[in-house]
Amino acid sequence: MTQDIPSATYRIQMRDGVDFATVTNHLPYLAGLGVSHLYLSPIFLAGTGSTHGYDILDPTRIDPVLGGDAGFRAMARAARDAGLGIILDIVPNHTAFTLENPWLMDVLKRGRASPYARHFDIDWDAGPLVLPFLPEPFEKLLSDGAFHASDGQWRFGDMAVPLAQDSPATDDLRALHDAQHWRLVHSDLERDGITHRRFFNVTSLIGMRVEDRAIFEDTHCLIFDLVRSGLVQGLRVDHIDGLADPETYLRWLRDELPGTPVWVEKILVGNETLAPEWATVGTTGYEAARLLSRLFTDPQGIETLDAMWRDATGIATDFRDELRQAKLDVLDNELAAERRQLRDMATAATQGSTAAEPGPESLREAITALLVATPRYRSYVTDSARPEDRDLLRAMADEAAQGLRSRAVLDLLVDLMLDPRTDAARTFVTRFQQVSGALLAKAQEDTAGFRWTRYLAANEVGAEPDEPTVTADQANAFLTRRRPSDMTLVSTHDTKRSGDSRMRLVAVSHRPDAFMALCLAAGRLPSARDVEPRWRWYIVQSALAVWDDPADPPSDRLERHIEKAIREAKLTSFWTNPDDAVESAAKQFARDLLAQWADGPDPTLQALLHRGEALIRAQLAFQMLMPGFPDIYRGDEGGLLALTDPDNRLAVDWDDLSSRSDGGDKLSWTRRLLAMRTTQGDFLRDADASVQIGRGRIRLIRRLDDRWMMAEFSETPSAPVADFLDRSFADGSHVRITPCPVSGPDNFR
Repeated sequence: MTQDIPSATYRIQMRDGVDFATVTNHLPYLAGLGVSHLYLSPIFLAGTGSTHGYDILDPTRIDPVLGGDAGFRAMARAARDAGLGIILDIVPNHTAFTLENPWLMDVLKRGRASPYARHFDIDWDAGPLVLPFLPEPFEKLLSDGAFHASDGQWRFGDMAVPLAQDSPATDDLRALHDAQHWRLVHSDLERDGITHRRFFNVTSLIGMRVEDRAIFEDTHCLIFDLVRSGLVQGLRVDHIDGLADPETYLRWLRDELPGTPVWVEKILVGNETLAPEWATVGTTGYEAARLLSRLFTDPQGIETLDAMWRDATGIATDFRDELRQAKLDVLDNELAAERRQLRDMATAATQGSTAAEPGPESLREAITALLVATPRYRSYVTDSARPEDRDLLRAMADEAAQGLRSRAVLDLLVDLMLDPRTDAARTFVTRFQQVSGALLAKAQEDTAGFRWTRYLAANEVGAEPDEPTVTADQANAFLTRRRPSDMTLVSTHDTKRSGDSRMRLVAVSHRPDAFMALCLAAGRLPSARDVEPRWRWYIVQSALAVWDDPADPPSDRLERHIEKAIREAKLTSFWTNPDDAVESAAKQFARDLLAQWADGPDPTLQALLHRGEALIRAQLAFQMLMPGFPDIYRGDEGGLLALTDPDNRLAVDWDDLSSRSDGGDKLSWTRRLLAMRTTQGDFLRDADASVQIGRGRIRLIRRLDDRWMMAEFSETPSAPVADFLDRSFADGSHVRITPCPVSGPDNFR
């Protein structure tokens, strides 16, 4: 069957005031914008007050908060009438680990006898299911008389946990608690005492065993119905790396829904490519966003910036050292439970080995070393390792061996991973591959990326902070691999900065001296004395990223972001133990910095803003015209300056967007480029793509036979030509899109 590949998608974040009726009301605007598909965040029943929908309570129900089944079907029909398809974000990896989850409640009541017991990834061999829901130790609350039981429920405050059906009739609450299928414990025990698989380090999300075909069908029955009834035309799979067997999962999806395109949320590291056997049309596009940032980053500027940053902050480490330490910190804290579970699984898997007889500490050391040495999100071993996975695992072993006193246990584990012959070995290998992705995400994106503050444009999901630039050869090799079905994003709900804010930061590489002048001026503020230099450098960049946002003033937003950044860095302040003095000083410095900028026009600040404006427009042109299709994050078409969530989920003023006249702003360019994607769809699907980098210009050239199209960013004004779109900016730079070349595209003029 022919797959329905979009010409452009529009990402809508449901909830927070956006329901199916809201989307329906804005369909005329969205259809007029020129996209072909709406791309919706999860619509399934989620926890009370959920702001994102990934904490699903029941995957077989559409959330009434959004309008329920009837509301969705009415919206989908209206979208179809407006010429718009729907791509649905689905979440197979986890559901909510809360007392609102009806399937989980049945498990708490019936234990392993529940028909849903196998749906959840629970280690029943470790004993009753641990519920780390208590604010104080169980014994203290018991002695304080905080618990009571009635009507088949164990009660504590507003909490009601179902008692087992065969619970003894007793007034002894400790004995009653001991007779349950679950154990209530202090919330501190979630660090290393839980007995379920969770999403990353989020204990309130429990893993689902969709590798079991019956559970796959139970959790996907509504999805199948929505697609088969023609209401949904494509799927986006959240966190594919969290699954036990992504390849089999995707094959099952294809078999159930032949002809339906499926995209996967997948972070590809370095030159890693999607496994060819995966039944997917592509990723959601983080690697494309990374390419665009690297294309527009000035290499010489980065060298200058690096020297300035190290001199200003005293940081001497390279990013790989920072990442290694971050991995160790995360394994000791946020993912301590996962490492303990891996150690227990490795103990079972190595029983009876003739190669080594490891103890718990030697297994912990070897597992730690292997996880730290894993350079990408995961390998893909099932019953045996593919050749590329064998190479990866052997390289990991060589790196992991450095610093270990004995390699025997390490080699034993690697041999198990290369050829898992027993159920215990397969269990260990599967969980290792699930944990490695969580570790890289938490250590790189959510820890090292906030510690190593040199150039925040490269501290992004799917990017490498120490690889901020790209050569033409590298870029062209990437473009050659692109397919028409690949998404090209610049902003999502998960990116650390919106695409526009990222381009403002890219401008720092073009004007490092201007940025340094801003930093020096900021350093003279009295409040700067109380802020560590690495955070002053970080705060000046973050302020630049959202400065003078006409939609949402940056002051409170910047302070909330600074608090999150300092806690995510996990150096002195933590979510569980904030350092009020450090955070307050940083926030005061940010307030003073914004006031300094507001006092009067600063030519150095203006230079960065002007270059950022040009780069924003250049990024838009390349996003729209490079191979694949653009995914527009809600509101980004009109300009979006935002930091990481929740800042990037602020409300969109669609009424304002709808009322704007067709001028020369970003929205008008977006409309015209989307119209070009429709009129020139065959050309953009089939044309070759290449980039040229040199002499202050960057060109993207599309070519098919004797037809050409070119998008160009130039640091200097360009000669007048009959361009489709062109604009000069206040700093002298120029962005243009030319339907056909004025001179040979293989030579810079």
